[in-house]
Amino acid sequence: MPAPTYPHVGATETGALPAGWRHVRHRIRLPDGCFAAAGAAVLGWRLHRAAGIRLEVAADRAAPGVRVVSRLGVGPLRLAAPCEVVWAVDDGRRAGFGYGTLAGHPARGEEAFVVSRDTAGRVWFEVVAFSRPDRWVMRAAGPAGRAFQHAYAWWLGRTLRRLCARS
Repeated sequence: MPAPTYPHVGATETGALPAGWRHVRHRIRLPDGCFAAAGAAVLGWRLHRAAGIRLEVAADRAAPGVRVVSRLGVGPLRLAAPCEVVWAVDDGRRAGFGYGTLAGHPARGEEAFVVSRDTAGRVWFEVVAFSRPDRWVMRAAGPAGRAFQHAYAWWLGRTLRRLCARS
């Protein structure tokens, strides 16, 4: 069984991201009362699919050990990004997961997608990640690769907000 391609497994769960890596932190407020629907969309892969990401998943719900292959792009420009869920939470206050890169992913690192409720009852969605390029395509992308990561986090937030508004 392949191991993660980075040493800081689980760092997105605590938020203590390792120094010397690219960091992404994107937080967006969701409509009031949508915690359960938003959490289900994140944990059940609906968010990623609604955002246009093609997924191959080993289970219907994110849980530690579940393998995921995201496919981005079109035709011969499609990149496969294999990951494994390294942690998951669904405790009534937080719902989400973090997954880490496996061999063959264009980057090395971890990304988390979490819906939370604050003490005032407001609902939030946050993407937290740390990464480094691992394959030539990410190294060649340079600053555009980093911009893509931030745009992707923003797009997921917008997509989840839209899903919540429909539920």
